[in-house]
Amino acid sequence: MGKKLTYEELERRVQELEEQLANQKKVEEAFLRTRRRLNTVFDFVPYPLAVLSLDQRVRYLNSGFIRLFGWTFKEMEGGRIPFVPPELRHEAQEDINRVIQEKSQLRRETKRSTRQGPILDVVMRIAYYERSEYEQAGLLLVFRDITEFKRITGINETILRISTALPEYPDLEELLDYVDGEVKRNLDTEGSVTILLDEEKQELFVLGAAYDDRATQKRVKEIRFRMDELVAGKVIKTGKPIVVSDTSEDAALHRERDRKLGYKTRNLVLVPLRSGDRIIGALCALNRKKGSFEQRDIELLNTIAGAVALSVENARVNNELKIAYKEVRSLNRAKDKVIHHLSHELKTPVSILGGSLKILERTLTTLPDRAWEQNIERMRRNLDRIVDIQYQVSDIIGNKHYRAHDLLTLLLEECKDELGVLVEEESRNANLAQRIRKRIDDLFGEAPEESEEILLHDFVRKRLRELQPLFSQRQVRVTEQMEEAPAVLIPPTILRKVVDGLLRNAIENTPDEGRIELIVRKEGRGTSLLVRDCGVGIVESAQRRIFEGFFSTQETADYRTGKPFGFNVGGKGADLLRMKIFSERFNFTIKMESSRCRFIPGGEDRCPGRTSECRSCTTGNECYESGGTTFSLFFPPQKTK
Repeated sequence: MGKKLTYEELERRVQELEEQLANQKKVEEAFLRTRRRLNTVFDFVPYPLAVLSLDQRVRYLNSGFIRLFGWTFKEMEGGRIPFVPPELRHEAQEDINRVIQEKSQLRRETKRSTRQGPILDVVMRIAYYERSEYEQAGLLLVFRDITEFKRITGINETILRISTALPEYPDLEELLDYVDGEVKRNLDTEGSVTILLDEEKQELFVLGAAYDDRATQKRVKEIRFRMDELVAGKVIKTGKPIVVSDTSEDAALHRERDRKLGYKTRNLVLVPLRSGDRIIGALCALNRKKGSFEQRDIELLNTIAGAVALSVENARVNNELKIAYKEVRSLNRAKDKVIHHLSHELKTPVSILGGSLKILERTLTTLPDRAWEQNIERMRRNLDRIVDIQYQVSDIIGNKHYRAHDLLTLLLEECKDELGVLVEEESRNANLAQRIRKRIDDLFGEAPEESEEILLHDFVRKRLRELQPLFSQRQVRVTEQMEEAPAVLIPPTILRKVVDGLLRNAIENTPDEGRIELIVRKEGRGTSLLVRDCGVGIVESAQRRIFEGFFSTQETADYRTGKPFGFNVGGKGADLLRMKIFSERFNFTIKMESSRCRFIPGGEDRCPGRTSECRSCTTGNECYESGGTTFSLFFPPQKTK
C-alpha cells in the first residue's frame, strides 16, 4: 500500500490542480480571444477566404467568401463546398495533394461556381499550415474574383482586334463575318449574325454571319425577311436591345424563322446598330452553349455594335464614292456623246440649208436685178449664227438639270426671226416658224386636253392591235398578260404617246425571233404597266442617262434613223425624256431595269439581229435569258379628276 497523504499534502495537491485548471482556463480564454481576433482579421480581409481541413472540410468561411459564393459558414461547417466545376475536379484535387505533400503554397487562375449557378473566373491561392497544440493541420484558401476584369479585358482585346482588322477587310461582308466570329467566340454561342435593314423595301437581310454549322452560315445569307418575321424588326423599330431566354414563349414567330433557316434557335440576344439618328440593323448572338444571356452580354454587344455600325456606314460612303466616281466618268463620256449627237442633228440640216443656199445663189445670178444679194447675205449670216449655237450646246448641257423643251425652244427663239425670213423667201409661208414651235409644244409642252379615266388593260390591248401592221415585217412575238385594274387618270393622247413609245422601243431593241411581254396588273390600290423585252439590253454606263434626252445608247458613228420598228434603227433619244416629263406632269412613275446580253457585253458589240444567227447561243431560250430591258409604269390611286 502507498504512503497515506497527510491533510496538508492533499490540500497542497488541490491547490496545484486549481492553479493548473485556472491556467488552462486562461489559455482557453486566450485561445478564444485569439481566434475571435483572427476571425475579425479574416472578415476584414476584402478577399474571400476559407479554412479547410486536410480532407477539405470547412473549418471557417469569412464574410467575403459568403458574399461572393453564397454559402454560409453555418451551412458548410464540417462539410465540403460544392463549388468546383465538374471539368476542373481532377485539376483541383491534384493542386490540394501537391500542397499537402510539399507543405507549400500554390497560386492558380481557375474557375469556381457560385451557389446561384454562374461560374466565376478567380485567382486562387492555397497555403498549408502546420498542426498546433490546439488544432490539426489544414489548408488556407484565398480567392480573388477576376470575372469582370477578364470580361473588360476580353472586350478591349476584341475591339482592338476588330479595329485592327478594319483595313484588312475592304469587303464589308468579309469584315462582318469576322466581327460575328468574334462575337460568337466571346459569348460562347453557336452563332452570330449582323442583320441589316433595306430601307427602300423594308426588308431584313443578313450580310455577316458566323455559325458552327457552315451550311447554315451560307443559307442564312440567301434569305430575306419581312420586318415582322424577326425579333430584329422589333429591335430596329424600338431601338432597344432584347434578350429572348426561351424561344418557346413565342413559338409561332421563331418556328417560321427556323423553318426558313433550317435551324433551331433556343435563345438569342439582339442590340440595335445605330448610325447617327438612324437604326440600320441589329447585331445578334444566338444559342448560348452554357447558361443564359445576361446584361453584361448586352453591354459587350453594344460596344461591338458601335464598331459594326461605323464599318457599315463607312462602306456605304465608300460605295457612294465609287458610284460617284463612275458617275463622273460616265458623265464625261455621256457629255461627249450628247455633244456629238446634237452636233449630228444640227449639222445635217444646216449643211443642207447651206448647200441649198449656194444653189439658190447660182440660180439667182442669172437674173438681171441684183437686189437679191442682200437677202442671200442675210441668210448666210444667220446660218452662221445657227452654227454658233451648235457650239453653245456644250454650255447648255453643262447645267445638270436641263429639259429638251427648254433646249429646243431656246434654239428656236435664237433664230426664229432669221428662219422666218428664210422660210418666207423660200416657201412664201410666213407661218411655218409658228408651226415648228407648235410642233415642239405638241411633243414637250403642256397638254391642251383634259385627263380622262382610262382602263389601261383595254387601252394597251387596243394600241397593240393598231400598231401591229406597222411592225408586221418584224418576226417578234408579243405576248399579253392583261388583268383588270383600277382606271388611270391621264389624257388619252399622252397615254398613247407613252404606250406607243415603250412598245416601239422594245421592238427596235429586240432581234427577230425574240419575245416581248406586255403586262397590265393591279398593284396595291394602283395600276402598273410592264413592257419587258428579251433584247440586247443596255450597258450599265448608259442606264443612268437613259431618261435625260438626246442620249443614244449607240455610238454616235453608228447612229442612223431608219424605218420605225426596225431592229437597232436608233433614234434621237427624245422619246424617253418625253415620257419622263409626262410622268412628272401627270403623276405616274416610270422606271427601267436592264441587263446587257452577255454575248455582246460592250456598247460597241453588235447583235446579228436574229436569234438563230447568233453564234454564241445554242437555243432560243438561252438567247431569251441572256439579256433584256423592262420598263415599268405605276399609276397611283386617283385623287381627283
